[in-house]
Amino acid sequence: MPIKVALVDDHNLFRSGIKSLIKHFKEYEIILEASNGDEFIKKITSGEKPEVLLLDLSMPVMDGVSTAKWLHTFEPGIKTVILSMAEDEKTVLTLLKLGIKGYLLKDSEPEEFKAALDTVAAGKYYYPQFVTEHMMKQLQKPEAEVASTKTELNQRELEFLKYIATELTYKEIADEMSVSVRTIDNYRDSLFEKLQVKSRVGLALYAVKNNLA
Repeated sequence: MPIKVALVDDHNLFRSGIKSLIKHFKEYEIILEASNGDEFIKKITSGEKPEVLLLDLSMPVMDGVSTAKWLHTFEPGIKTVILSMAEDEKTVLTLLKLGIKGYLLKDSEPEEFKAALDTVAAGKYYYPQFVTEHMMKQLQKPEAEVASTKTELNQRELEFLKYIATELTYKEIADEMSVSVRTIDNYRDSLFEKLQVKSRVGLALYAVKNNLA
């Protein structure tokens, strides 16, 4: 039996292109389409549920993040792959916390699209390269090196890391820590250098792995 796929995107032309592509994959079958999250939820509430969901982020009425939040609560068994041109770190962090299984840029090659689909359908994760690179870097660090790095962080940097994996903006983190946004920027830049990462996602992955968040 083909794996059931749903496609949610507000651009008809893009949906048509994805449908045409998936027709060449005999393992998959698109069972429903929707132009926003609200329409998608109504369809699966009253009808057949997909195994894999291809979800756009920027849509009217109900966007991808709101849809992912709903799925996280009510339909966590649906494997969600985000299809987007956005690489915004805060958005990606939010989606990771909501349990998305995959993230793919819309300008990806068909071969990469198929690889992502196969990986997620098999119950595994398919994340963009910049996320997986940070993740692997942290996982491959020897425990002694991790411990050594932690001892080099001061108390305020460790406190900052507690907030970094949340949805708080840098300004909101500054308010929580009762410091200026400039001070928060200094903490961030210092941690980038000490931990050898280049983004908020990298800091968040380090914090989670080392039980700091």
